[in-house]
Parts: sequence; C-alpha cells; structure tokens
Amino acid sequence: MRLHDPDAYRDAEELEIMAEVLPLRDRRVLELGCGRAWMTRRMSELFQPREIIATEVDRIQHEKNLQLDDLPNVRFVYGGAEAIDLEDASVDVVLMLKSLHHVPRERMDDALREIARVLRPGGLAYISEPVYHGPFNDIMRLFHDEKEVRELAFAALQRAVADGTFELVDEIFFNAPGQFRDFDEFDRRMLQVTHTEHRIDPELYQRIRAAFERHMTDDGAHFLKPSRVDLLRKPA
Repeated sequence: MRLHDPDAYRDAEELEIMAEVLPLRDRRVLELGCGRAWMTRRMSELFQPREIIATEVDRIQHEKNLQLDDLPNVRFVYGGAEAIDLEDASVDVVLMLKSLHHVPRERMDDALREIARVLRPGGLAYISEPVYHGPFNDIMRLFHDEKEVRELAFAALQRAVADGTFELVDEIFFNAPGQFRDFDEFDRRMLQVTHTEHRIDPELYQRIRAAFERHMTDDGAHFLKPSRVDLLRKPA
C-alpha cells in the first residue's frame, strides 16, 4: 500500500472512479460523513441504490440535511464511524469520502472494525482520502494542516489489511478537479464551516487570500486535488 505515488495519478471525478469499481444499483449503501450531502444526492441520482444511509457527526449540518425532502431513498443519521448504529452484515457497500482522517485518531481502528462488522461478507469499502500534496493543499495547510491525521488514517488502513479485517482489492490515485468562482466562494466553503473551528486572525486571513488569489483566472481559480482510494473487501 502506498501513501502517494506521483506516477500513478490520472485526472478524474470521484464519481467516475466510483462508477468504475462499485456495484451500487439496487444496493444498500452506507455513507459515513456525508457533509452537505451533495455527493449523496449525486449518488442517489446517478447510481440508483436501493437505500443510502448517510451519517454525519456535525450536528448543525445533520439538522440541515434532515430538511432535504427530495431524496426518497436516503436516510440521514446522526453519528460517527467509530460506533455505527446498524446490524451486523446489513449493508453491501460502505463509503468514506474524505472522512476517515476526521475520525478521532484513537478511534480510527474502531471505525474500520465497525465498517467490517456492518458489511456483508464480500461487501466493499471504498475509502477515499486526500493526498498531502499540490497547490490546493498548500493553501489549506496554512490554516488546517492535516498531514499527521492523514498519515494516521493511512496507517490504520494498513493495519486493517495486515490483520485480515479487509482484503485490498485496488488502490487508485486520481486528481479531482476543483473550482472556485472567487475568494468569497472559497471562504464560504472552506473557512466558514461548522464541523471545524478554524482559528484565523486577520493577518493569517490575508495570507490565505493572497495564496488563493495567485491562482485566480478570468473564470475563477482551478485546482487539481490529488486523492487516493483504497478499495477493500470484507473476506467471505
């Protein structure tokens, strides 16, 4: 297993990767850490799973998600990956989209054991994590440096494969496009979040703005955000 392989990346959307490697149609899917549920919505529309159980630990965002009334096959649940309120062997696919490194560091192994518990034998876990590399990461680490927690998440995945909790099916590296109309949009989406309290004084705020605006063009700021997917299978 590799944390980063500079020669292995291809440009792709996350949903493209998922379409290639996951059987989602008519399946029961658990998404751990759904955030604003925009990916939940896209998965529901594109892949037509039987049910998506979408969990979130940010109470404020979870309450907003509960107001969505146009996703009939989605059930929003408050809670974290380290204690999943589902029966054993009850889901076909588990997704963690950039959320494993947000699990408390002392509970990452618990989270992966919980994922294995709720998966049916032969079920798949799709664990997507951002790679600590590239211009977008250089901006983010000015106020939210995730190097250590991402490394801890990767180490937890390595342990889960080494001890037989999961079988490694594939490891995929890709650059996902990201675009912001202007700094105000970046501020709203990246700085003004409810799941993390960023301590940003006026001097740091101006440094972040300056770093971002170096990437501005006539049609916004464009980034390629490197990611790694570990596709895991629960042993049958």
